[in-house]
Amino acid sequence: MNIIPYKGPTEIIALGFAPGEMLLESLRDALDRLKIKNGAVISGIGTLKTCRMHYVMHTDFPPTDRVFTLNKPLELLSVNGLIADGEPHLHIVVSCAEEPAWGGHLEEGCEVLYLAEIAVMAWSDLRLQRTLDTVRKIKLLEKA
Repeated sequence: MNIIPYKGPTEIIALGFAPGEMLLESLRDALDRLKIKNGAVISGIGTLKTCRMHYVMHTDFPPTDRVFTLNKPLELLSVNGLIADGEPHLHIVVSCAEEPAWGGHLEEGCEVLYLAEIAVMAWSDLRLQRTLDTVRKIKLLEKA
C-alpha cells in the first residue's frame, strides 16, 4: 500500500454537461482548460444515452479487460476516482428502469442524455503519478 497524505490547499469545481456532450472527453477538456493536474472526482450524477465501460475478466496478471457499450436511457448514479498528472481514472455506476445496475471503469464514448454534473476537487500542491509495475503490467499510484 502507498499512503500519500495531503493537508494543503484544495479547490472545488462544479461541471455541468449538456445533452450530446461526451462525458469523459469533455471532462478531460475541462481539466486541461483549468490546468487541473491532480485531484479527485468526488461526485457525478446525471443521465446518459450511451455508456462505455470496461471490467476485468480474471484475477491473473496482466489484467484483461472487457469493454462493453450500453445504448439505452441510463441514470448515471455515480462517477468517482482520482486524477493523477492530468489523467482521470474513473469508475461509473449506471442503471435503467428495473434492470440491474452496471458498473465499471469509465471509457470514452459516453454521451450525455439530458444532463450530467460532476464535482472535482483539485489539489494545488500534491503531485501524483501512475507508474508502470513492469512485472504485473499495471500502473500504480504514487507521489510524484
